[in-house]
Amino acid sequence: MARKYEVGEELSGKVTGIQPYGAFVALDEETQGLVHISEITYGFVKDINDFLSIGQEVEVKVLEIDDGAGKISLSIRALQEAPPSTKREDRPRKSLQARVNERDADGFNSLKEKLQGWIEKSGQ
Repeated sequence: MARKYEVGEELSGKVTGIQPYGAFVALDEETQGLVHISEITYGFVKDINDFLSIGQEVEVKVLEIDDGAGKISLSIRALQEAPPSTKREDRPRKSLQARVNERDADGFNSLKEKLQGWIEKSGQ
């Protein structure tokens, strides 16, 4: 590594390669790090090429440094504002069992109503 990088540092870099699992970003002439696909943006990323291209300048944050292996983990997402939560907090959640219990009676009643007709048909 040409210079010593620190975890939490925010840097500019250039995308030098794209793989299905992430993008390589050059931080200087001798050092590059990897932005894992999960660290590109919030939400699901199916194809990295929809977000990044080789030669593109990007802002990254250093997440982890493995001096022994000479690897640097980077994030673009860490520098983005998190989207508002889409989770509905306005109503209490019911357990799966509570929802089944609500519908159980209806299901058995319709069977009960049809049972006599099925019995009569089978006797013919």
